[in-house]
Amino acid sequence: MRLFPILYGLLASVIPLISATALTYKLTPNEKACFFTFVDQKGAKLAFYFAVQSGGSFDIDYSVVGPGDKIVMETQKERQGDFVFTAKETGEYRFCFDNDMSTFAEKMVDFEIAVENETRAQLPSKQGTSPEQTSALEESIYKVSGQLSTINRNQKYFRTRENRNFSTVKSTESRIFNFSVVESGLM
Repeated sequence: MRLFPILYGLLASVIPLISATALTYKLTPNEKACFFTFVDQKGAKLAFYFAVQSGGSFDIDYSVVGPGDKIVMETQKERQGDFVFTAKETGEYRFCFDNDMSTFAEKMVDFEIAVENETRAQLPSKQGTSPEQTSALEESIYKVSGQLSTINRNQKYFRTRENRNFSTVKSTESRIFNFSVVESGLM
């Protein structure tokens, strides 16, 4: 019985401090939209995930620009991405999506930006337990945390695939219907 509160307290004390934003944004044709986050520590991890949910060929141009307008990453015509990089400088980072290639298609983009300051807390040791037992428990908790992050990324990926496949099914259904109407008219 006493083990559960201790485990919850342990888990809460070792979880890294994370500030994150998960958004869905509709990009109109020829629009460029930028989102910003501030990093206040060198060496902080920046996690960036995006997926085009609908519109056109499900692709978009994106760029990540660091302080001093230094380009961190930039790619064209990507459907989705999941990146983690270390902030080499403190300051404002800009995450931009560009729909210039499209002249008529609106695009729905899901994205998440997270700043992770991974400072591991020192756990108080309990009398009668060896440091090896405590560190094994810590490592187990970190492993579970990593596996939960992987599950979360996989769920996002499968949701994106489901949306794209649904769009394909809708398009195919309308084509079959139109073909059937034309064929019936010709009979």
